[in-house]
Amino acid sequence: MKKLQVLILVALTSALLFGCGKEPKEVMEPVVDQVIDDKPEETEQSGTAGEEADEDVPPAEGMVRSRVTNEWVTEEVNNTRPITVMIPNTKTAAQYGISQADVLYECNVEGSITRLMGLFQDWSNFDRLGNVRSCRDYYVYWSFEWDAFYIHYGGPFYIDEVINRYDTQDIDGLSSSNFWRAKDTGSSTDNAYVYTEGIKADIKKLGYSLEYRTGYADEQHYLFAKESEPNTLDQYSNAITANKVDMSSTYPVTKCYFVYNSDTGLYDRYQCLSGTSDGPHVDKANGEQLSFKNILIQNTYFEVRDQKGYLAFQCIDSTRDGWFFTNGKGIHVTWSKTSDYAATRYYDDLGNEIELNTGKTMVCIVEDGDSFIVDDEKITSATAK
Repeated sequence: MKKLQVLILVALTSALLFGCGKEPKEVMEPVVDQVIDDKPEETEQSGTAGEEADEDVPPAEGMVRSRVTNEWVTEEVNNTRPITVMIPNTKTAAQYGISQADVLYECNVEGSITRLMGLFQDWSNFDRLGNVRSCRDYYVYWSFEWDAFYIHYGGPFYIDEVINRYDTQDIDGLSSSNFWRAKDTGSSTDNAYVYTEGIKADIKKLGYSLEYRTGYADEQHYLFAKESEPNTLDQYSNAITANKVDMSSTYPVTKCYFVYNSDTGLYDRYQCLSGTSDGPHVDKANGEQLSFKNILIQNTYFEVRDQKGYLAFQCIDSTRDGWFFTNGKGIHVTWSKTSDYAATRYYDDLGNEIELNTGKTMVCIVEDGDSFIVDDEKITSATAK
């Protein structure tokens, strides 16, 4: 079988190997539907056995645990490949549908601004999603690990190597007739959107399959704790209190931060974009504030590529520093991604893979050497342990 091409990221005076050779998934096979055995009615029980049985009983026929959030979803949603969408995060960005992202990535691009990439498992009912902006190649590797359709609007020449790979399945607004520009955004650049039927039309035109490629249907990405036994992090003696996770020093233009809401058990997202006032990060489609059950932070090696400030991030790496926050607490972790399509794994300091809690996840990519603040404590990769 042919080996995947490797992606070479070019810096001013050196080169980094960011892609990782891996046998491509050449055969497109349908996903085998998950089957939920009918269980006989159980007599009243008390204790662990009864609780575990209830954990596995779907609220309605044909529903299964999401491979992305562990929430209950239909089999059709769980067996349809997700989409990842590049979304700008500037004061002119008009973000519609972003609150429905199951996983949201944030990382710096040139000029100290950040770009977001939303992973949407259920994208079956969008009439306006975006707005959509250009690709940065490091995001493609985070999209790869979900076997997602990667949606973007062009990008600099640095993306050519990975976008032109035969196994990359992207939808580009520069070549699609199914993107549309809204006139109500007040911006000439942050105004391109996609919609469900347009995405489906592009997938059909490009010859992609809605079904997961070989190996992905059974891939366990995140590990999840049982809802009846949530991961409180109380088992870690070195867990810290984390009522506020402030990423302002890492993302100086966005100035985003997360505040733990004890009533909902979620981290609500706020930001103070340059030239705007501090406030909740809100989806314009429904007025909902972005909130997350889990926050993952990845300290990552990076380089500046050129005088324009384009960046390169080493997505494939091992035993790098990070943090995990949930339920108002946090622990130090390490993360590892071993190949292009491999899932990013997160481990506690004893080497055990961590368990996330059911719900949405925020992934913050942090440049090596940068710091962030948890409550009143400054944390950097050098002091993380």
